Parts: sequence; structure tokens; C-alpha cells
Amino acid sequence: MDRLSAALDSGTFIDVRRMLNGLPPADVAHLLESSPPKFRHILWQMVDADNEGETLNELGDELRAQFLSGMEAAEVAQITEGLDDDDVADILQQLPDRITWEVLNAMDHQDRSRLEQVMFYPEDTAGGLMNTDTITIRARLTLDVVLRYLRRHEEIPEMTDHLIVVNRSDQFIGLLPLRTLLVSDPSVSVREMMVTDQQPIPVDLPDTEVARLFERNDWVSAPVVDENGKLLGRITIDDVVDVIREDADHSLMSMAGLGEDEDTFAPILRTAPRRAVWLGINLITAFIAASVINLFQGTIEKVVALAVLMPIVASMGGIAGTQTLTVLVRGIAMGQVGRNNQMWLINRELVIGILNGVLWAAVVAVAASLWFEDWSIGLIIAAAMVINLVTAGLTGAVLPLLMTRAKIDPALAGGVVLTTVTDVVGFVSFLGLATLFYA
Repeated sequence: MDRLSAALDSGTFIDVRRMLNGLPPADVAHLLESSPPKFRHILWQMVDADNEGETLNELGDELRAQFLSGMEAAEVAQITEGLDDDDVADILQQLPDRITWEVLNAMDHQDRSRLEQVMFYPEDTAGGLMNTDTITIRARLTLDVVLRYLRRHEEIPEMTDHLIVVNRSDQFIGLLPLRTLLVSDPSVSVREMMVTDQQPIPVDLPDTEVARLFERNDWVSAPVVDENGKLLGRITIDDVVDVIREDADHSLMSMAGLGEDEDTFAPILRTAPRRAVWLGINLITAFIAASVINLFQGTIEKVVALAVLMPIVASMGGIAGTQTLTVLVRGIAMGQVGRNNQMWLINRELVIGILNGVLWAAVVAVAASLWFEDWSIGLIIAAAMVINLVTAGLTGAVLPLLMTRAKIDPALAGGVVLTTVTDVVGFVSFLGLATLFYA
């Protein structure tokens, strides 16, 4: 990147083009995503047409859509030749319907029919992840025949670790690992050597469940079937890695109210409105907390120390609640939290809230009492902190479960709701107890 930047600054575009097209498509995509907008368009114009398809496939959705918006249908059809069906489907789904149909019409009949089969399924399901480049064989064949059949191919699909065994109706029967094919007696049949204990993936299975299956079983590829067991295609580990990365990005960015495809170098006028929406939502919750404080304005005027100590109660509750929320959201995302263990988790977080509440309440009580030379204010803040930490632990555990049941993403909305609850409970408990004591 340093060499390319230097070449761009000096205007030696011939060197830039040579270096750029000597990189793998994934590195070119990384370079484009790591460059400010004005450099991106210059670099993209220098990418050879033969590399454009692979480079587009590696880009994030937002940047990919920007480049696609400036292309004609025939150009899109040309640069996507040779890409896997699922990758082409991902690209076409970002185009307007009219352009998508123009691209499909520009393809030959065989490519179009395969692609339409993949595009029929939602992109967040096994059908949307699969590609149709499978090698199928029959169980009655001998391994020698299979080997001769493979030699007739100019190449076999990438990530091929086994051949898929089907019957005359193309229904999935089993798998023949390549390692078994290469070392076994050529005279034995496929039926004798095939593996039948790996279940195929249903075409409508969510992509997150597909990722868990691959992670749990260390698969490189897996067959995909319809509701009748008919083979439709296969999913490979490279597509599953993309799902895992996208889920991780989603969880991280959602905590700040941003999309997982947020462009690091997006223009100011595009980024500012997106962030403004989330800031507005947070402002509403801040007003709620402020209105609670306003209810106890008279007490605060009497005891100024309360204004100094208020942030401590709210902050400790917010941190404790966020810890619990993060653990629960992660557990839900990994499929570890279910009806059979929800109450155990809630009880655990409740006990943790009590233990940490008592511990830190004692510390803060001593510190506040020595600071303001008033043991009563130490007892008040201690009681408020226990109440808020217990509430934070309970809310952090229950909130994501309720949101998941209501089909709301807890990673997106959980933080805002949790912060509001801990702020309100913290202020009410602290200022309410102070009002009772100093009234």
C-alpha cells in the first residue's frame, strides 16, 4: 500500500497498474476498501477486466454496490463469467431488478438456469450460500470407473474433498471421500466405500445454523438438498467463513447502531445522517434519565454531594449490565442458549449482581463517607449500588431473551434499553433513598 500510494502521488500510473494487477483479487479488494474515495475510483479504473469479477466478489456490499451502479448489464455479465453461482447471485442481488434481468438474458441458457436456481432462495439460507458445481456419481460404480470419469474433467471444482453419491432421481445417498478413493482397491464399488453418516443440509436452513454445523463437524464442504432429499448443490468452507465474519461484524457494529457493511472511508454526507439517527435515539433516553433527576431537584439542592456521586451509581450499573448482555447475546448467537438453560443463566447473573453489588457497595460507601465526612451518604450510595447492580444483571440476562422471542435483534437495541434501565433505576434508587433520609 505504501508503494502504491507513493506511485499514485508521483503520477506514475503505469507502475500502479502493473503492481495492482499483480496482486491477488482479495488484496486488491482490501486496497480499495482501505483507500479514501478519490483514490478508489482511480484504482478501480486500473483493474484489468479479467480481474474485476473476482475483485468485486471480495468487496463489501456497500463498496461493491457503488462500482456496480456505474456498469452496464452486458459488462456485469462479462465480468462475472467464471465466478461461482452463489457469488454471482450475491452481486446480482445488489442490482435493480431491471438490470438483473438484463444480465441474466445476456448469459447462455445453462449459466442462466443454474444461477436462477440459486437466486430463488434467500441469501441468508443454505440455498443462498450453495453453488451448483458438484460432481455426482452412482453407488453401483466401481472406484476404477470413478477414477476414469474424473480424469475426463479438465479440472474439478475448488474445495472438492468428496464426491456426492446420488440415485437415478438425483436424491442424496452418501459421500465418497477423495482420500478413500485414492487409496482403496479400484475393483470395489462406491456403495462399499461411501460414507452415509453425514446428513445433508436442508436448503432452507439459516446461514448461521450452517456455520455452526461446519464449525462443529470441521467440514470443508457439504451437500444441500430440498425437502424431498434431491441434491441441489453444495456449500464450501470459504462461503461459511464469510458468514462467520459477517455475523461478527454485525454484532460489533450493531452495538453502535451501525450496519455491518459500514464503509470506513464513506463520504461525510453519507455517514453523518446514519449516525445522527442513532444519536437521536440515545438523546431520547438521555432525556428520560434527566427527567428522573429533575424529580429530585430539591434534594440535590440540599445535599450537593448527591450530584457528585450520581454518575458512580449509573456507571457501575451500566458496566455490569453490559457485561451480562454481551455474554447472553454471544450465547444466543452461538446457539448455546435455549429454554432448558435460560433460568439457570438468569439465576446465575442475579447472584453475580448481588455479590458484586455488596462488594463494590462496601468500597464506595467507605470512600464516599471519608470524602464527604458523612456516613449516612455512604450507606445511601451503598444501598443504591446493590439495587442497581442486581437490576443490571437481571435486565442484562432477561432483555436479550425477550427481544429474541419478539424477533428483535438484541445486539442492535439491547444496549440502548439496558442503559436507560440502569440509569433510571440508579438515579431513582440513589436519589429516592436520599430524599427519604434527608426529608
